[in-house]
Amino acid sequence: MLTKDNTVILACSSMLLHVDAAQKKMGTAFDVIELDRDNHVYPEKMKACIQKALGELPFSTENVLAAMGYCGGSWDGIETVRRVVIPHMDDCITILLHTDDTPHLNLKEKGHMYLRDSDVGQYGIKSMKDSMCKQYGMEFGTSIFGSFFQNYSNADIIDTGAYDCYSEAFAAEAQENADLIRCALDYVQGSNLILEKLVSGRWDEQFKVFEKGTVINGREFCEIL
Repeated sequence: MLTKDNTVILACSSMLLHVDAAQKKMGTAFDVIELDRDNHVYPEKMKACIQKALGELPFSTENVLAAMGYCGGSWDGIETVRRVVIPHMDDCITILLHTDDTPHLNLKEKGHMYLRDSDVGQYGIKSMKDSMCKQYGMEFGTSIFGSFFQNYSNADIIDTGAYDCYSEAFAAEAQENADLIRCALDYVQGSNLILEKLVSGRWDEQFKVFEKGTVINGREFCEIL
C-alpha cells in the first residue's frame, strides 16, 4: 500500500507542474524529490543524481515513483535500494503524449519539436539561441543553432489539460520559438494520465516495477538502445 510515509516521487524538474496536478487529482501527497532537468544533457550526470537521491532515502521509504522516462540511459545500471516504479517510456515527452492505456515506448513524430509548460523562459528555444550566440559569437552561434534544428518542420504544443497552453502569453512565446526554428506551430492532444496512474498505484504494462536489489538493465527496461 502506498502511503505518505513509505512513498516518494523522484521527478525531473520539467515535470513538477504535472506531478502536482496528478497528486491533486488522485488525492495523494507524497514528498517530491526534484532532479534538475539540466542534467538531461548528460545522462551520466542525471544517473549520478538519481543514485545520490536513492542513496539518501530514509529507511522508511519503500516505494520510489519516478516521474520521468528512461531519458537517454539515465537509469541504466542503477541498483534499486527500494521498489522503483518507472513509466515504460523513452522520455518525459512520451509520458505526456499518452492519452489511453495502450503501451508505447515512443510517441514522438519525426521532425516534430514538442513544447510544454516548462519550455519557457530560460528553457525556451530563444534562450537556447541566445546562449549559443553568447558562447560562440552571433554568426557562428546562429549557424550552430540552425544546424541543431534543421530537421524539424513542426513545433507542437502538448495540451495535457494541466496548464493553460492557450493563454495569450504562452501562445505568443511558443510562436516566437517556432518562428526561430522555422516550424509551423500547432497543438497536439496529450494528457496527464501516466502520472495519475503512477501516483495512484495503477501500474499496468505502461510501467516497469523494479523490486529492491534489482539492477536496471536498459535493454530490458525500454527497448530503445
